Amino acid sequence: MSEKMYVVVRTDLPPNHRAVQGGHALAAVLLGGTTEWDNGPLVILGAKNEGQLLKESARLGAAGIRHAIWREPDMNNEATAIAAYAAGEVFRRRQCI
Repeated sequence: MSEKMYVVVRTDLPPNHRAVQGGHALAAVLLGGTTEWDNGPLVILGAKNEGQLLKESARLGAAGIRHAIWREPDMNNEATAIAAYAAGEVFRRRQCI
């Protein structure tokens, strides 16, 4: 399976915040130089809350998948989104939003 850019955002945030936080996570992974993404497929997925998002980040880390987590300064540095360039099977349990 080919790799895609995945952005996982918290669904407990208002829709307009989800878009912004996802954009921050995407920028963080690109600026961090952890990917060779060429603006190909982009998939936006949801995590129900910060705890679930942090579990997703830990799972990716344990699998050796480089990713970026965005913590929003205006929300007490809560984790709001993550981005990873990976094969789809690592996200098979996630729903698109």
